[in-house]
Parts: sequence; structure tokens; C-alpha cells
Amino acid sequence: MRHLLPIALLAGCATTSTTKGTNDMTLLTQTPKAASLLSGSAADFTTTCDGVITRARAAVEELKALPAGNDAKVLALYDEVVTITGNMGARAGLGKEVSPDEKFREACEGCEQKLSALDVELSLDRGLYDALAKVDQKSLDPVGAFWLFKTLREFRRAGVDRDEATRAKVKALNEELVKLGQNFGRNIRDDVRKVELDVKELDGLPADWLAAHPAKDGKITVTTNTPDYLPTMIYAKSVKAREALWRAYRERAFPQNVEVLKSLLAKRHELATLLGYANWAAYVTETKMTKNAETARDFIEKGRVATLTRAERDMAALLERKKKDVPGATTVEPWEHQFFEDRVKAESYGLDTQALRAYFEYGAVKQGVMDITAKLFGIRYQRVSDAAVWHPDVETWDLFEGDKLLGRIHLDMHPRDGKYKHAAQFGMTTGVAGKALPEGALVCNFPRAGELMQHSEVETFFHEFGHLLHEIFAGRQQWAGVSGIRTEWDFVEVPSMLLQEWPLDGAVLKTFAKHHQTHETIPDALVEQLKRAKEFGVGVDTRRQFFLSAVSLSFHDRAPGFETEAVLKEVQDKFLPFRREWAPGTHFELGFGHLDGYSAIYYTYQWSTVIAKDLLTQFRAKGMLNGTVATQYRKQVLEAGGSKEAGVLVQDFLGRPYSFDAFQAWLDGK
Repeated sequence: MRHLLPIALLAGCATTSTTKGTNDMTLLTQTPKAASLLSGSAADFTTTCDGVITRARAAVEELKALPAGNDAKVLALYDEVVTITGNMGARAGLGKEVSPDEKFREACEGCEQKLSALDVELSLDRGLYDALAKVDQKSLDPVGAFWLFKTLREFRRAGVDRDEATRAKVKALNEELVKLGQNFGRNIRDDVRKVELDVKELDGLPADWLAAHPAKDGKITVTTNTPDYLPTMIYAKSVKAREALWRAYRERAFPQNVEVLKSLLAKRHELATLLGYANWAAYVTETKMTKNAETARDFIEKGRVATLTRAERDMAALLERKKKDVPGATTVEPWEHQFFEDRVKAESYGLDTQALRAYFEYGAVKQGVMDITAKLFGIRYQRVSDAAVWHPDVETWDLFEGDKLLGRIHLDMHPRDGKYKHAAQFGMTTGVAGKALPEGALVCNFPRAGELMQHSEVETFFHEFGHLLHEIFAGRQQWAGVSGIRTEWDFVEVPSMLLQEWPLDGAVLKTFAKHHQTHETIPDALVEQLKRAKEFGVGVDTRRQFFLSAVSLSFHDRAPGFETEAVLKEVQDKFLPFRREWAPGTHFELGFGHLDGYSAIYYTYQWSTVIAKDLLTQFRAKGMLNGTVATQYRKQVLEAGGSKEAGVLVQDFLGRPYSFDAFQAWLDGK
């Protein structure tokens, strides 16, 4: 997942490095040090945030006072504004999710609110808009002209050309939306559920997992954090234990988010209709590759139809396996899905996932991800041991090409209280050519060094690292507004969806998958078993993604006042034989964190997967570790950032427009 800023901060997403309330434009060529801001005090963070806002306002006033004919100065000042406010917003967004200090997290949320208010204020500033609109676009190169076109479009979408009363209402609604989004995410982040289970109810769990969870009075505490949740759902033989944990997971943020979600959906609809759109889905899709909600809806329906046959086949196999344990069974319950999927893979495809785990010790996987991407893209990683960071768990690495420093990354990879509960990449500093080096962070919840990972977690690691490399490689443009990950949102997941294909390749796995005790390289037979078994469940798993896409869109393509639980059930029924996320008495939608950042456009993941599968054909043809193809991909897709429309980037690489064909072939098992 690429972590996205609240909607009100989008116009100001940009770059540089900020320290203790000063204008840090003088620091632009120095080594990235954004993380040091997150290791200080809450008071210092607030002071820095306030300083950025003061400087931004001053730059805007200076810009508006310039006489005609100062186009270069107008653009430079505006780029500085979006640069410093965007960076500050990115760091606040990261800090509120990772800081171990509650007061610091509150300071970050407060900064986000101030920056959002500023962003809306500036987006509704007619004088600022007029100054930018007067810039002679013909004097700009194609990238600069594209940036200015997108900038002016966002001003108009914000309501800059509306009457004063409308602009005031837009401002108030945006401020409310930021607070609601923060509350929605915080309620999920802070609500870690726990289930006390008898030791015997966890029969089937791997020995290393049990050793890390010592019993007390015959009970083991299992949390809804991923390193607990995932193995329990896959391996626990007790149906009762799995159901208890499954339900606990889907009770997170209940009842806290009931009213929050209702208000979030209502305010989004009110803002969209105020700006002249039919609903929020229509508003938010306008600037995406889809261009409108109808295209997104048609795409989801196409995916639903495309996955039907294979999903039915998957569910039939799961039910047949369940009947061996429960004769006469007529359905597979949601908390049984992963358990029986693992059984089918073991018994029908010969894959022992517990044996497979032994080859994925966290430290070896991390090293593998870095070694493989270094070879692919011709880069190297250098550990920075003295970097100021927000928690002792965080590792800092600099990326080099030869002796040239490309940027800095931070890895915050293990669970703790008060921390973001999923896996995401966060920007910190978007690189700008000649001014700033890019900086970003991975925030995950993986096992620690010495502990073992599920193969699905290995895929997630590669996925998130794809976002991180995109952040670093894309920081090469002249203007902040098109540098870094500034592509259309429904293209954002393409680099991550593509890179997660690498740990399914035998040649790739053999470079890092070593037995954690014997250090034996993963055997060919086990790799083949993994690849064959991976084909099972594709129908249901892909259908699940289209189901979530439909939920996301359906919550936003209608007027408020509906019961979210009823819509969730309606969509789930349409996606039968899929039944995995909701059952009576649960509230999945309240813990569906993507409803904050992604709002109506969760379809992004499958839209991006379609494109990624097409890009993958180029690597498959010449080898997954082929540096020539990787370099071409890096230059034509990743480094381009947001300098062109995403469809053009893909065509540059493929030599043709992308198509649905490779995705359909994958679904068909070809």
C-alpha cells in the first residue's frame, strides 16, 4: 500500500527537508535528514510546522505581488510553497502512525489539520490562481506545461472559481474531513483486540510461533496484529479458535467508527455535490486513469465476471476438503477459508507451508529484497548507523548508484503499540532535480529477526519495497508537482504489484531463501510445489479484491443515509461464492483502513494489477533478473514520476497500450 495524504493535502504534495521552524531551502542539497524531525519533541515538531506555514504564506504574498512578466519567479515561488507544505504534511502523516509518543502523534495530527486548512485556503485563493493562470504555458517545456495544467485543474476542482459563500463552505468541509479521516484511522490503529485461548486450541501452530507465545495458566494471548492473526487463521486446528480471532479482527474500531464513517461519507458527498459532481466517486475518479466512476464500475464488473468460474472452482475444492472433516458440509465459513486452503495446497499440491516458512527468516528475506533490487537496478545500499530516527527498531539505508547518492530509506518493520497496523510506504521528502534527494519509509508489521515469515508476507515485503523504489527513482524532475510518486492514483500500485512477482520465481528465490537452521537453499521441488499451489485460490483471492473495490465505490457513489453494513452485505452477496469479510454480528467496514486514504478508489489495486501483469510479460520473456529490461523499466516508468500521463509511461515501456489480456491469461491459468 502506498500511504496517501488526506484529500485536502493533495494539492500541496511535494518536497524538501524541514528542521525546527526554519526555512530549510538552504538544506536542499544535503543528505536527507527528514527522520530527525520525527525523533525530536512534540513542541519542536509543532514549531517547525508553524514555521513552514508562515513561510508558505509569505511566499504566496510575494508571488501575488510580482509584476507581469515574472513567470519564472512565479513558478519558483509556488513550487517552494507546495514543496515545504507537502513535505511537512508527509512527515506529519508518518509521525502520527509511527511515533511511540502519544503527545507527538497528537502534534502530528494537529499539524496535518493546520496544513490542510492552509492548503484549502490557498486552493481557494483567486489571486494565487490568477497569477498562475497568467503564466505563458508555451514558454515551458512539455513537463512544465503538464505540471501547470494539472495545477490549474486542481484549483478549479477545489472551487477557486466559485462565489465567496461556496468557497467558505468548501473550506469548512475540508477541515472536517481531515479530522474525520484522522479519527477513522486512529480508531483502527489503537484498537488491538486480544483473544485468550487454551493451549490445546492452538494445536497446529508452528513450533517457533508457540515458542514465542509462552502460555500463562494454560492460556495464550493472541492479538489481531498480523504476526499473530495470519498463522492462527492458517494453522490452528480449532474452528472455535479461528472463529474467535476472525470475529475479533472484524470488531476493531467498533463502535468508535460507526458515527465516524457515517460522517466521513456524508461530508464527502456534501463536498462533491457542492462542487458540482453527482457524488464523491464522480469527483475523486475524475483525475485518475479511469476519468469517471462509470469506467471504474465497469472495470469492477468486468473483474467480477472474469473471476467467477475460477472462484467457483476454488470454493468447490475448499468445500470438498472440508467434507473430509465435516461430512455433509454445505458451506465454507469465512474463518475456515485460509485453513482449508492451506490443507488443499498441502494435500493436492504437496506444499507444506510450515516447511516453506523455514526458508523465510526475516533477516534473510530483508537481505534478499535488497540484494535482488540492487542487482536489478544497478544500485547499492549502505547502512546509516547514526541516523536520528523515531524508534530503535528503525533501520536507515542510503541508496547509491556508483558513488552517487540517490536517496534515503527507513525500515520500520515490526509491531508495537500505537503503531500503524498494516503495511505501507510513506513518503518523507520527494526528490527534485538539483534541489532535494528523496526520502521515504516502509512501515510494516512483520516478525522480527530470527523469526519466520509466511510466503504471503514475503510477497508483501517485495510489494511495499516496489513503492519505496518508485519514491527514490522518481525524484528526478525539475518541479515538485510532477516529481516522486505523482502519477494518477490508480497507477500508484503498479510498481508494487509488479515487484511482488519476484518471490514467485525460482531463480530469484534461490538467491535468498535459505533454511534458517541448515542454511540449505530452498529445494527445486519445494519451489515447484509453491508455484503450483500458488495457482490455487487465485480465483477467490482476486474476487476478494474486486469485492473490496466494489464496497469502496458503493459507499461513495450514492447519497448518504444508507446503512454501510447493508451495502456491505449486498455487495458480498453479489460476489458469491465469495464470503470472507462479513458475517452477522461483525463490522468489517469499520476496520477497512483504505476507506480513509483511498476512499472510493480501492479498485486501484486491481487496475494496477492488470497493468503490472502486462509489464511482467517483458521480464518473463528475458528473465526476472535481466538488468537490461529492469533499466528500461526504471528509466521509462519509474524515473518519469508524474511527468506524463500514466498510460503514456506504460506505452513508452511496452511499445503499445496496455491491455487486459495478460491479466485474463493469468486468471485462466495460462
